[in-house]
Amino acid sequence: MKRQTDPDVRLLQGAADPTRLAILRQLTADGTVCACEFTACCEVGQPTVSHHLRVLRESGWVRAERRASWVYYSIEPKAVARFRELAGGLEAGGGSPFAPAAATAANAAAGRRLPVVQPA
Repeated sequence: MKRQTDPDVRLLQGAADPTRLAILRQLTADGTVCACEFTACCEVGQPTVSHHLRVLRESGWVRAERRASWVYYSIEPKAVARFRELAGGLEAGGGSPFAPAAATAANAAAGRRLPVVQPA
C-alpha cells in the first residue's frame, strides 16, 4: 500500500484505531502521561503500545518528551485544532474540509463550486 503524504489523511488514519483512540482519550483526560501507563487503558502489551504511540507521533497527534529514562506523551494542540476544522466542515453547507485551503479560497474567489460525486 502506498504511504500517504497528505497530512489530513495521516491525521485521520492516526486516530482510526481502537487502541490509538483509547490512548488519545487518556491523554485528553490526563494531560501528560508516561508511556508505561497506557497498557492499563488499552489492554495490550508494551510493544503494541509503543507501536501505536509511534503511529500517533508520526501522524501529528502527540508529542513526546524524554525525562530521564521515561517518555511522557501529550496531545498536540495543532492536531486537535485541525481535526475540529475537518469535522466542522462536514456540517451541511459548511464547505469542504477536504480541499486544500488554497484551492477552496481560489474556487470561492472565482465563484466556482466543485462537482459533487455521487456514489454508484
